[in-house]
Amino acid sequence: MDWSMGLLGFASGLLISAATTPVGVSGAVFLLPVQVSVLGVPSPAVTPTNLLYNVVAGPGALLRYWRAGRLGGPLTRLLIAGTLPGVVLGALIRVFAVPGPRVFRLLVAALLLPLGLWLGLRTVRPVPARDPRPPSPRATRTLALLVGVIGGIYGIGGGSLLGPILVGRGTPVAAVAPAALAATFVTSIVGAATYALLALTTAGDVAPDWLLGLSCGAGGLLGGYLGALLQPRLPETVLRLLLAALATGVGSLYAVQVLG
Repeated sequence: MDWSMGLLGFASGLLISAATTPVGVSGAVFLLPVQVSVLGVPSPAVTPTNLLYNVVAGPGALLRYWRAGRLGGPLTRLLIAGTLPGVVLGALIRVFAVPGPRVFRLLVAALLLPLGLWLGLRTVRPVPARDPRPPSPRATRTLALLVGVIGGIYGIGGGSLLGPILVGRGTPVAAVAPAALAATFVTSIVGAATYALLALTTAGDVAPDWLLGLSCGAGGLLGGYLGALLQPRLPETVLRLLLAALATGVGSLYAVQVLG
């Protein structure tokens, strides 16, 4: 990797994480197509490279949330308890079953596109009915497990999937954001380590692109801190609309790629 690629990775991580961190999304789901299409990271190495980005970028936002006294709590523990085993299972599926990228794009588009549109519509035109209750602890843990598997297969942090669902079910963005980012950080450490171990016994591009992952992560580290610093200054409505826009944008991006 030359210096220009490293600089591009740093800038991509910085801009993406600054925009996505306020709503609990690490930005890995946006970084994935950049790494594949622009930076030329091969598959399946792009998955652990994205997980490495999460590991390096995560502490910036988490430090800010910790200083604000908003890190930890039951939601964080539930998400970590579900995503940890899920990411290991996802890594094993990615290396030995190798699901194609088309399946991933179809899954993300089918989930996030209608979810983002629904969340945005509910925010702009709230219904007069009773506010939905947040999902039960068991449902939250099960959701986190499924998201962990998807994150282990494709290297996304999981906040892009967890955030719209939890917020749409009535959990405030201010509670979801630090919990989702903490779960993303912890599970990305486990996921990256799992891929590193699999690379010792498996042929092919299984190990992460260390230099690129570190470059993107360094940008994400700075961008994540800035995004977390900005989040308390944004009203809940703005945060919900931002999350809806991100979900709709990601879903639309992958829908175009599937249909194209």
